[in-house]
Amino acid sequence: MAEFSFSDAGGGRFALSGVLGFETAGEIVALSRTHFAKHSVIEVDFAGVERSDSAGLAVLLEWVNWAKISVREIHYINIPKQILAIAEISEVDSMLSAGARWTGEH
Repeated sequence: MAEFSFSDAGGGRFALSGVLGFETAGEIVALSRTHFAKHSVIEVDFAGVERSDSAGLAVLLEWVNWAKISVREIHYINIPKQILAIAEISEVDSMLSAGARWTGEH
């Protein structure tokens, strides 16, 4: 089973590490619902993500959609290169950037 860590750094800041993919996406989204609900501005750092795939992209897009519907801001830091590449190929990179703040390379 793939492992991940979803850490609350306080003040609406979160860090995700490990695997962001098919094996973990459902659990990550479920955890985020509880943690994100308390904040109007959310920042997620992906610097610790070791492996990701298209399900990881779906998680980020789900969060952007949730933020839009619930009138919140969400910002991404250090989005994994794999997710950025899939987003570009799938032509959804503009949707992803709607919730992203590009402050780091990964």
